[in-house]
Amino acid sequence: MALESTTLLAVSPLPALSPADQEHCADLLRRGSKSFSSAAWLLPSRLRPLVISFYAFCRVADDAIDEGDDPEFALALLHRRVDAVYRARPYDDPVDRALMWVVQEAGIPRRLIDTLLEGLAWDLEPVRFERLEQTLAYSARVASVVGVIMTLIMGVREPSTLARACDLGAAMQLTNIARDVGEDIRMGRLYLPAEWLREEGIDPEAFMRDPKPTPGVRRAIARLLAEADVLYTRARIGICELPRDCQPAIRASSLIYADIGRVIAQRGHDSITGRASTSVWRKLRLLARAWMESVPVDATVLRAPPLPEVAFLIDAVCPSPSPAMGAG
Repeated sequence: MALESTTLLAVSPLPALSPADQEHCADLLRRGSKSFSSAAWLLPSRLRPLVISFYAFCRVADDAIDEGDDPEFALALLHRRVDAVYRARPYDDPVDRALMWVVQEAGIPRRLIDTLLEGLAWDLEPVRFERLEQTLAYSARVASVVGVIMTLIMGVREPSTLARACDLGAAMQLTNIARDVGEDIRMGRLYLPAEWLREEGIDPEAFMRDPKPTPGVRRAIARLLAEADVLYTRARIGICELPRDCQPAIRASSLIYADIGRVIAQRGHDSITGRASTSVWRKLRLLARAWMESVPVDATVLRAPPLPEVAFLIDAVCPSPSPAMGAG
């Protein structure tokens, strides 16, 4: 793989990750992230070591920012660790060696890993998003980029499929935001577009001081979920372009996350006084549906241009893909 070191690792093929390093990464997920661990085990066994290694890095990065005494120093250290990975001289840490292995095996451009760290940096500052476009730009950095990297791990680099992976990541993040409005506000963060609140006659600053599930707030939450539903619909077309043995796992993730929106709606779109969740039995039903469901491929939707806020992620993988995606 003769690629520039600023983009991808340019080294001779790596041996398989050692069993000890693989077990270390798997243990991190078992102890620290049930959702990541479950997602990894739904995918085919041939991909699990790569997925677990990537998720372990995500887990370590999140914990370094959330649990450390100096988040800015932790972020700077993460950048140095990634620098070392892309120089093929990783820190003496199982997670760093695992990330280097994933980067080479899946051909992950440096811009994508930097974007993950950029998303962490956004949360170091007080969050006040004025418009939906800002919320989507944030979603690109904390969720859509994960969808792109996962698609590369599955061996797919088509711009149209990457665009739909970005849709799914953004949809999931919008669902997260709709579910966690109350929790986020108590942490000083407003991801819900402030202009939507103003349109409902709500002062965002007053809402931050005293969050209540007023009818206007509920309508704003419903509006965000409607945006997510559009993206879920587009994303399901792209799932059909993934390897057949990967489709059920990704479809299950899409269905389960979208179902959180159904629960929020059942609660009257009140995400202030409680947190919506999907029951275990409901998840099992959706998982069964994911294995049986077949979605006809709609070429028009598949080739629809990516959201403007995520286009840079696709450009990082496939230079200048966007104009061709809508052609023909």
